[in-house]
Amino acid sequence: MAAKIRKGDKVIVLTGRDKGRTGEVFEVRPEQGTALVRGVNMVKRHQKQTQNQEGGIISKEAPVQLSNIAYLGKDGKPTRIGFKIHADGKKVRVAKSSGAEIDG
Repeated sequence: MAAKIRKGDKVIVLTGRDKGRTGEVFEVRPEQGTALVRGVNMVKRHQKQTQNQEGGIISKEAPVQLSNIAYLGKDGKPTRIGFKIHADGKKVRVAKSSGAEIDG
């Protein structure tokens, strides 16, 4: 299936503890159906000290289900994403609410 949410997209969280928070997607995991969003769904983890990294308790992002996030449109509201194929055969994402092209 084509990726509706991609790395670099600005998204808003629809449900859960962080409902209403926005952030940028920095990793998508399509096999698990999850994404990592900067500053959203923060959890604390115990980190063992290594040569490169300090030990202790660190905060990091946990994955968020793709069904629980939505693309943030130009108007600042969540929107669903569809696809449109141009005459030259190029496939682009479009915002369902406004019909505006997202990339391309």
